[in-house]
Amino acid sequence: MMYQVLYYSKGGNTRKLADAIAGELGVKAGDIRASSLDPGAKIILLGSGVYAAKPGEDILRFVESHDFSGRTVAIFSTSWRTGEKAFDGVADDLKRKGAIVQRGYHCKGRAGFFNLGHPNREDLDGARKFAREMARAG
Repeated sequence: MMYQVLYYSKGGNTRKLADAIAGELGVKAGDIRASSLDPGAKIILLGSGVYAAKPGEDILRFVESHDFSGRTVAIFSTSWRTGEKAFDGVADDLKRKGAIVQRGYHCKGRAGFFNLGHPNREDLDGARKFAREMARAG
């Protein structure tokens, strides 16, 4: 089974989650701005920070420009306050592009003086657990 972990991260919070998830799956995480969809990947894990209550524009463009037919996709994210609800539209877009959307993973991310120390060890352990659950689901 082939996994692909792709992320967009302005401040490095989501990159930390991506690296933890990818490490658990035995793959390398890729910045969504410099990556394309691997034709052999059956399970795609897409990550982005939440910026002004919305996912990063780069993840939206990536979803729009690729066909996800028959692939399982899960979203992971970081934010200083809001989170999972910000990706409802992305999940809908993925479904329209043929994806089988699974539940995602969200945790706090540091933003200025907010959430200092996040993502922390517990957050990264949660990301690794999420990766294991996705591997079992696939």
